Amino acid sequence: MEVTLNQHIEITPGVRGGKPRIAGTRMTVADIAILYLQMGQSLDLIAGKYHLPLASVYAAMAYYYDHRNEIEQSIQADEAFADSLQSHYPSRLQAKLKELRGE
Repeated sequence: MEVTLNQHIEITPGVRGGKPRIAGTRMTVADIAILYLQMGQSLDLIAGKYHLPLASVYAAMAYYYDHRNEIEQSIQADEAFADSLQSHYPSRLQAKLKELRGE
């Protein structure tokens, strides 16, 4: 069952974990917020780089600000999960580089 919040943002269970995303893409609102707020990319650049309608990118940021706490919690949970995976499954490349450096 697909729930369309407006013409730009949709939530589809089973697609990107049911997170709000730009309609017709796999790019989540959180992805846009991270690129814009944490990585400093302009919304125009994001739209061009990922072939997204500019209005949809702006809609993603509007949705982010309307649901900021919820999305920030989701971002933090994703980062914690990634950190957990990294600690349990260290990079073989990093291990090999340490071995070559004699660490």
